[in-house]
Amino acid sequence: MTDSGHEGVATTGDGMRIAYVRHPGDDPVLLVHGFATTGALTWEATGWVRALAEAGRGAIVPDLRGHGASSAPHDPAAYSPELLAGDLLAVLDAEGLDRVDVVGYSMGSWVTLALVGLAPDRIHRVVVGGIGTVEQFAHWGVDAVRSALLDGTDTVPPESPLAPLLSSLRQAPGVDTAALAACVSGMAAHPLPLQSSAPTMLVVGEVDPVTDGREEAAAALGAELVVLPRRNHVTSLSARAFKQAALPFLGAVVSV
Repeated sequence: MTDSGHEGVATTGDGMRIAYVRHPGDDPVLLVHGFATTGALTWEATGWVRALAEAGRGAIVPDLRGHGASSAPHDPAAYSPELLAGDLLAVLDAEGLDRVDVVGYSMGSWVTLALVGLAPDRIHRVVVGGIGTVEQFAHWGVDAVRSALLDGTDTVPPESPLAPLLSSLRQAPGVDTAALAACVSGMAAHPLPLQSSAPTMLVVGEVDPVTDGREEAAAALGAELVVLPRRNHVTSLSARAFKQAALPFLGAVVSV
């Protein structure tokens, strides 16, 4: 078992409180979760924190604004890739970390890439997963996604990869759907930060429709592209092959 780490809260320039956990170990990796989940569900439950610990690396696991134990504003103007990236900088500052490796997944990948653009001197290497060239909220309709969250209506086509997530959120207790709806509007209003000045790896599931345009995305990022056979958007995250690709890229010894 890995140590549970210590909990912290960073305060941002616009007054948000960003909750995070620092797991022990040298040279901690910043782990950035995606939409409608938490740091713990994304990175602890799927074995990432344990894998890093076994490789001798620590981890910084924040909850993005609008999610988990962090501040959850209901104003769409409070959400953008750059604002969420600024939240991550506040966490790094709170922990006294000058430069880190970062792993992001799904929406967290866009926040990670925005962080590289915002503070390139603070980022060493980057692994992003679960993205292509398509902004999913805008693609399936921001109003439709918001209605599904706020009103429980099935306005998102069933073939959308967002449909099962939105259905499960309607049944989940304690989820701030108004904050998630604001996040949808705010994130979709900004262009995708599809560029990186840091050494970058892009990891995608072979059968993940969210990663349409993966080859173009890898080219735009100058990234090494890793495709996980038979994995979709959910199962890619927990795949051993994801960790086996990412950890050596981050300079960590693989033991998974």
